[in-house]
Parts: sequence; structure tokens; C-alpha cells
Amino acid sequence: MAFRFNFLIDEAGTDDQTDLQFCNPEHEWGSTEKSRQTAKAGASSSPSLGHDKYGDKMPLEKKISFKAAKEHQVPGDLNKVLENKVLETVSGLYCINISAVEMTCVDGADAEGIVSKSISSHSDLIPGFYEGGLKIWECTYDLIDYFSEAEIQFTNKTVLDLGCGAGLLGIVALRGDAEQVHFQDYNSTVIDEITLPNAVANCVGEGRRKGSGDAKKTCEPPSKRPKNAKCSPSALSKCRFLSGGWPEVCQLLLSSNRPFSKYDVILTSETVYNPDYYSALHDTLAELLDKNGRVYLASKAHYFGVGGGIYLFEKFIEERKVFRSSIVKTIDQGLQRCIMEMAFKDSS
Repeated sequence: MAFRFNFLIDEAGTDDQTDLQFCNPEHEWGSTEKSRQTAKAGASSSPSLGHDKYGDKMPLEKKISFKAAKEHQVPGDLNKVLENKVLETVSGLYCINISAVEMTCVDGADAEGIVSKSISSHSDLIPGFYEGGLKIWECTYDLIDYFSEAEIQFTNKTVLDLGCGAGLLGIVALRGDAEQVHFQDYNSTVIDEITLPNAVANCVGEGRRKGSGDAKKTCEPPSKRPKNAKCSPSALSKCRFLSGGWPEVCQLLLSSNRPFSKYDVILTSETVYNPDYYSALHDTLAELLDKNGRVYLASKAHYFGVGGGIYLFEKFIEERKVFRSSIVKTIDQGLQRCIMEMAFKDSS
């Protein structure tokens, strides 16, 4: 069940959150070994190559039009951000019920019109228009699990949640006492309706379920106000919320009069599904990551119908000769998924 919130956060309920994949249901992996061979075979046929400032070779990609960058301010009245929102708990975090948001925006109520276009197109991905931010994709949970397993520390770090969608990765970093957490998504509707409200909900009404096991899809309502909340409304002062294409957001950050420090950690999940975007993603990481920073990237081995995947991107960055990378975790249940760690080649 799910509870509707009007002005004050009192309690949150549960609802199922379905994981979707960029996958043709007619395709299935027969075995782990087959998945590796198929994915790596796809990686071996990299796009046609040209040149740019980050290396000797780069794909001659389709000309991609990106959205202008925009910064979204946190409203003074935090309760209003959550007015009429439906909350659930996902991986121990408060999360806006996305289906409820889609219902309110189905008739074009969102300025971009991404909800109605997505529904009419029967697609969770419309390249250059809507990039999937209204769904929580499977690899997000893999990366959250990895933070705990590998004991990744966010204390006093500057963190970017790139292609954030619901913003769960950045919220985990915020709860881990990061110094700053910035959230970026392609669509402004996603930031306004999902990401920013999620950050507010986890600061105003912190929602960790103690003693939980697998809380990826549903869990019991948390207490009204846990005594040991790790976030507070003041934590929102550490956050920035940005929408637009990666090159445009990068330019906004680097050219702004506002003080900006490059990121110690960049988190990104399921952003390498489309090879046409690899150059923009790679160059954004190269521009925004601190010289000794780390990127944690989660991806499926291959995205059917879109063409990208972890091994193809791994080959791409090897050809650019800017980053070193390693696959630090592989998940073989269902479609093979991986977590990659990246750092500059000359970093310590």
C-alpha cells in the first residue's frame, strides 16, 4: 500500500517498484559464458574511429543534440515539495512512487511532455528526448550493494550522481556524510518530480528500515521519525540539482561564478547503453573528475536494441588512453551485469 503525503511527512508505505531492462524479451542468455562471448564479440566491433583532444581515436558518431543545462533550486518550503506525493521505500530509502507521478503527468502536465510521449510510444527510452529517468534501473541496486560490500567511503567527498534518475546513488552518498552531492539528469521533469523530492524526503523524513534484508522492491513502513536519522534538512545545502545534456551541464559547472571543485567520486548507472553517447560521457568524466578521483559505473554486459554495454565502453575508454579501468564486480544472475571502477591513468 502507499500513503499520500500532503504537508508533513508522517509515515511511508510500500508499493512494488518494477525493474525494466533495455532488452528484447525474445533474446535470452543461455549461459554465463555465452553472455561474455556475445558481449565481447559486440565490443570487438567498435564504431568507426576519428580523432579528438582526448586521444588518437574516437567514434565518428551520429550528431547528437543535447538539452541546454539548467540548475534547479531547492524551494524554501520543503513540505510543499512533497505535497500530494506518494512515497514508498526502496533499498531502505524514501522514494517518490513513479507510477503516481506518471499518472499526474499523463496529459502533458510536465513541461517537457516526456510522460505522455513515453506512454504513446510504448518506450522507456526516446533518444535525445527522454533518457529513461522515470525508471529505477536494475544496475542502480547493484551499485548500492557494492558500496556496502566494498566499504566505499563518502565522508567529506564531493560526489556527482551522473544520469541520476531517482537519485538513489547520490542520496546514499549524502547519507554517507559526503561534503557535496550534485545530481544530474537529462530531463528537467525528472529532477523536479522525482530527484529533488526524493532528496527532500530522505532529509526531512529519513527512511532507513532497520534490520531489513532485501529491500529493493518493497518493505514495511518505517517509523515516523527514526531517532538516528543520518540526514537532516540542512543536508540539502550540500546538494545541487542540474538537468540537461552532459556537455552542457559540464560547461555550466565549469563556467559558473559559483565556486566549483572537481569531484572525488562520480557515480553513474546504466548510462552506457547507447554508443552514440560514449564520447560525451567520456569527455564529461574527464572534465569533471578530480585528478585522483574515482568513477563507479554500473552497466549490463549488453543492451539489446540499443547496442551498447560494459565491454564496448571498456574498449572505447582503452582507445582514448585517458582512464584506466577494471571490472570490480560481475553479477551473473539473468542478464550479466558489471561494475567498473575508473581512474585517470596518471592518478595515485
